[in-house]
Amino acid sequence: MASGKVGIVEDHGLIALGLTGLLRDAGVESVRAATVDDLLSQAQALTLAVLDLRLADGSSVTGNITRLQEAGLPVLILTSGENPALLREAARADVLGIVPKSLPESEILSAVLQALAGNPVASLEWAAALDADPHLADAGLSPREREILALYASGETAKTVARLTGLTPATVANYISRIRAKYAQAGRQAASRVDLYHRALEDRLLGDGA
Repeated sequence: MASGKVGIVEDHGLIALGLTGLLRDAGVESVRAATVDDLLSQAQALTLAVLDLRLADGSSVTGNITRLQEAGLPVLILTSGENPALLREAARADVLGIVPKSLPESEILSAVLQALAGNPVASLEWAAALDADPHLADAGLSPREREILALYASGETAKTVARLTGLTPATVANYISRIRAKYAQAGRQAASRVDLYHRALEDRLLGDGA
């Protein structure tokens, strides 16, 4: 089971209370706040922030995500998804995922626990927002690079990717280095394995983003 404490930024009391209850039943501690300011002022030892996209204080999506990340908190978006522009704005940030509030409670809980463990959470909403985003620069990957990225970003080790593609581990490592460089040149961060997962999802190279 994932461990840690979740900070919930949600100004709809019933939704925040419901998520708190789900987490409590799963043995996960959480705190609630109506704004990012309120959450950060509590100075709790948090592991993850679950953020609603539209808050009553008028704060911006990018600003809220940035402030939470600067405080050392990875962010999972929980949203009603009625505003495509806000979804695209969130999708461009390095959030762990975008989860609709309309999902069954068990699926929302599963997504939060997955994010609490530090794992990206793919969803159709995230993929659709990325697909409609005109600001994603093409990294210009070759078909072979796309194949290797898809395998590596899905969780395979470089050694396994080498076996599956008939290459040596050193050649796979060179490919991954070139892939990182191409994304960096396109202005899209790819320094970590999680970054590469995000880039592969954005470019629809993974099954969840297809």
